[in-house]
Amino acid sequence: MSHISTIDLSAFRNGTEDQRQSVAAQVDDICRETGFLVITGHGIPPDVIDSAWTEARRFFSLPLERKLLSRDDEPGCPRGYFPFEMETLAKTRGNETPPDLKEMFSIGQNRRPERFPPGPEAQFFFGENIWPFEPENFKRAWLAYYVAMEDLGAELMKLFAAALHLPSDYFGPYHTTSISALRASHYPATEKALVPGQQRAGAHSDYGSLTILKSDLEVGGLEVLLSTGEWASAPRIPNSFIINIGDMMARWTNDRWVSTLHRVVSPEASEGGLASRRLSLAFFYQPDWDARISCIPTCLTPGEEPKHPDVHSGAYLMERFSTSIDNSEESSRLLRKPSGKRDRGLPAGN
Repeated sequence: MSHISTIDLSAFRNGTEDQRQSVAAQVDDICRETGFLVITGHGIPPDVIDSAWTEARRFFSLPLERKLLSRDDEPGCPRGYFPFEMETLAKTRGNETPPDLKEMFSIGQNRRPERFPPGPEAQFFFGENIWPFEPENFKRAWLAYYVAMEDLGAELMKLFAAALHLPSDYFGPYHTTSISALRASHYPATEKALVPGQQRAGAHSDYGSLTILKSDLEVGGLEVLLSTGEWASAPRIPNSFIINIGDMMARWTNDRWVSTLHRVVSPEASEGGLASRRLSLAFFYQPDWDARISCIPTCLTPGEEPKHPDVHSGAYLMERFSTSIDNSEESSRLLRKPSGKRDRGLPAGN
């Protein structure tokens, strides 16, 4: 039996008021205990999911020199292609481990907001996305998926508001100028035994409001740290998403809700075997770059003080991201892209 509960979101989206309150109460209990849940009944068309998934697999199947054409020249850019072993997520928790056994591709928002961030935050959050020329349907499929995830994220925040006994639109003003990101993580099949302390993705917590994960149904490895100190495998349920809250949501709720450590392991590798290829799509639903994250008053008992100081979303996310990525000159030199043009254009509005 899985330690991660499953919620039918359609009961909240389309149910009676009693059904909506029942789902909200379940979510409150889950977020107090693990901060992880599985949702079904989400309403995202299967073809939108399948197209984004298929194009990601095709991209990662390309030779390295063609994938490197989608790597940004600027150190610290959160968009484009990230080669194998470029990220070490455990560093965000202060743990020095070998690099994670994965490669990634990421896009962010490209709509210029009315409230525009100053200095380096402008390029970090609203710079142009980097689109590969191949596969040819990649850009179209990912834009459709990004929009669908934005809508689902907004719906989930309404559910979270109900779970915290807040007005349904409480979190809306914090998510008007999205700095959300869509990332595919590809874990190639292993060809040799792991070095001590190395994982496909090291133990970490996510940074923002919530994460919407489309996980591989064929190859497992995602594990969640329970309050007992045990690692539990995440369930693999067709037509579902795995949802987990991030550090900002924990701060908002004064740690009433937990942003739980999780990792991706190679079960076969730990037994001396070779791990199979694995893929995941993660949408990080983030508050606006200038959102001030303060403890929600209703999450404080009388006389209680907030456990965390206020933070601004943009600065906090930049710091956490930069901690995990290898931007050394040596890394950049070894992975220098071959000359060639890239499609950096976007249709109007995205």
